[in-house]
Amino acid sequence: LPRDCGVWLSLGGFHERGRDWPTTQRIYNCHALLDPAGHLVAAYRKTHLCDVELEGRVTMKESSFTNPGTEIVPPVSTPAGKLGLSICYDLRFPEISLALRRAGAEILTYPSAFTVPTGSAHWEVLLRARAIESQCYVVAAAQTGKNHERRTSYGHALVVDPWGAVVAQCREGPGLCYAEIDLNYLHRIRREIPVHGHRRPDLYGTVAAAGLAAVP
Repeated sequence: LPRDCGVWLSLGGFHERGRDWPTTQRIYNCHALLDPAGHLVAAYRKTHLCDVELEGRVTMKESSFTNPGTEIVPPVSTPAGKLGLSICYDLRFPEISLALRRAGAEILTYPSAFTVPTGSAHWEVLLRARAIESQCYVVAAAQTGKNHERRTSYGHALVVDPWGAVVAQCREGPGLCYAEIDLNYLHRIRREIPVHGHRRPDLYGTVAAAGLAAVP
């Protein structure tokens, strides 16, 4: 598909059997990034597993069949900007988005399958928060509709700009939305409100990740 269309594709999450499958019998939740030649450029394995129980509404225990990933993948240079990879429940942890921002990310991606109760309450506000605090574009594809008889996904795929404005959004059901990634606008916001340079690591430490080099 990327070769036929001449595009980059961010795809996830895929259930991937790792080398430890014979011993663990657990998969990894994988976010794959393909270039226009169809090559796998990066693969991120979800680090935060969704074990939640909303009484009488939703019960999920991802850790019962999934291994957590062990690393954050460095941002990948693409024609649209430097892309940081995450998945779904990772959205609730600002540390990963700040670590990616510190490593040079300009776009954060969150392919997701939020439930209807959590999505209707938290989906947009969390995505906007991640965009504002990291001053990145946030691109969040989302599964929609009935997964099976016990699960329905919220959908509402959307794109948020570095100011926190929703610039494109799908509604109910399958759909497609488009947004312009304006890196000049992104860097203007970072110049005008330079929060990255105002952080106080002397007071509360630095949000960083092993293997990710800081970018000014």
